[in-house]
Amino acid sequence: MAADGDGISSGGDWAEACAPLQRNLQLLALDEVELSKILLDEGQSHLFEHWPEPGVDDDKKRNFFDQVRRLNSSYPGGLASYIQNARKLLADSKAGKNPYDGFTPSVPSGEVLTFGDDNFISLEETGVKEACYAAFVLVAGGLGERLGYKGIKVALPRETTTGKCFLQHYIESILALQEASCKLVEGKCNTKIPFVIMTSDDTNSLTIKLLESNSYFGMEPSQVNILKQEKVACLADNDARLALDPNDKYKIQTKPHGHGDVHSLLYSSGLLEQWKSTGRKWVLFFQDTNGLLFNAIPSALGVSATKGYNVNSLAVPRKAKEAIGGITKLTHVDGRSLVINVEYNQLDPLLRATGHPDGDANCETGYSPYPGNINQLILELGPYIEELKKTHGAISEFVNPKYTDSTKTAFKSSTRLECMMQDYPKTLPPSANVGFTVMDAWLAYAPVKNNPEDAAKVPKGNPYHSATSGEMAIYRANSLILRKAGEQIADPVIDTFNGQEVEVWPRITWSPRWGLVFKDVKAKVRGNSSVSQRSTLVINGKNIVIEGLSLDGALIVNAIDETEVKVAGQVENKGWSIQRVDHNDISEKEEIRIRGFKLEKVEQLE
Repeated sequence: MAADGDGISSGGDWAEACAPLQRNLQLLALDEVELSKILLDEGQSHLFEHWPEPGVDDDKKRNFFDQVRRLNSSYPGGLASYIQNARKLLADSKAGKNPYDGFTPSVPSGEVLTFGDDNFISLEETGVKEACYAAFVLVAGGLGERLGYKGIKVALPRETTTGKCFLQHYIESILALQEASCKLVEGKCNTKIPFVIMTSDDTNSLTIKLLESNSYFGMEPSQVNILKQEKVACLADNDARLALDPNDKYKIQTKPHGHGDVHSLLYSSGLLEQWKSTGRKWVLFFQDTNGLLFNAIPSALGVSATKGYNVNSLAVPRKAKEAIGGITKLTHVDGRSLVINVEYNQLDPLLRATGHPDGDANCETGYSPYPGNINQLILELGPYIEELKKTHGAISEFVNPKYTDSTKTAFKSSTRLECMMQDYPKTLPPSANVGFTVMDAWLAYAPVKNNPEDAAKVPKGNPYHSATSGEMAIYRANSLILRKAGEQIADPVIDTFNGQEVEVWPRITWSPRWGLVFKDVKAKVRGNSSVSQRSTLVINGKNIVIEGLSLDGALIVNAIDETEVKVAGQVENKGWSIQRVDHNDISEKEEIRIRGFKLEKVEQLE
């Protein structure tokens, strides 16, 4: 359909500045003309400079507009907003502008929990009650390339004793919360807990395949919503001229925008209003490879409910200058204040510039007073919807161009705007109730994000955040939880895998339905039981009681719901041994190589 819009019938005067486009106007549909106008208004005429006469590459020209249409509709405010925001941020970046100018940091107020004490147990119970009014959002747009794994990160085994992947563990944990919550709020039990997964072009089809080929790991398919984030246009220079794809001059080069997109996707999907209408109160956001996260969720949700937090960031104690953002209260000279994650490389200079000569330093606890942000957020749904109505889910962005030299006039390669989901509080009014919940890192935080080479270079005493440390952290957490419940769990031995020195505890794992909260675990371990360091214990089922067990070897307990199984007596066998694997050994699977070990199943009692 040829265009006959505003001024076009008279030769498209508005396009005079761009002759190649003007010659091709007859090919364009009305909305494509409008998009062309936007691009020319924003100084993007270079996108058309190479366009040949009508009749040559017409299909490619149409495909170009298909892409522009997508880029325009997936960004709050459209492409014009994106280019204008980029121009401003690039100018600030060139000028070296400090985003925290005029702000003074101080330690915000929040809750610091002690695992297993009365307050913790009571908050866990409150959190389980609230869970049936919650929805969960998993941000899973990334592949495991940085880890040395070609697949999607959520398909990686969380631990290799059972081989359950992260996604299975997350779904089983949500289902266990759903079941426990329904029991506590009898009669008022809400429908199934909704679960949203944000994917990207890289992970979308693989995530759907993983769910479908495993029957959604026991969750009803109708509970799961997948929202795919689009990429954003790349920027070629400080004038925010959009970069053409080096391999296809009819295509704009694109890159990921960051996990902050989750807010605009939720807003435009209509899910938030739907949840509100069915009585939901909380939205919990989490990232793809923290295998300990669900240990923290019940008590943190309990904190949100008792403190009335609109925003609750889960946090762990952090060492000064550790490479993890710190949760900080910032007060501006004009009186406004906000509680926000400040990246570790910005926190130290910010403190030094505002009267703290030592910068980010440990206090008497041995940790920085600024708790470490672990990127798990609990938002109160009502205020969240009201805020998104104002912003349409747009999150404050940043740009990080790599300049060729100190003049900051040219980029080494194209850049793009980025956004992070934890920057959501930046636009909130000062009246918003923003807090945090700190838990021990051993209980709540063991992300898998570094490959073996990078992990081996981490300074001694700092966390590796690798597949090796992530798996060992699960065994440590489970061992410490059982110890707290009164069991005798042997001390770990220190060993080195893939160049990383780790504590090796007994390999203890259980299904979320067995030990969702500490009270469950305490109720199910009775009498004096002991587990040796070389042992493996797998508990699969709900009603399994451990009483007076002495384990030296491997024991797998599987039980159906209808039965109560009591595990007692002495179990001794050759067990499962840990075998070293070289991460360069291509005869092993990637998910084993990145750990540096595998379990040799010699003998077990099942």
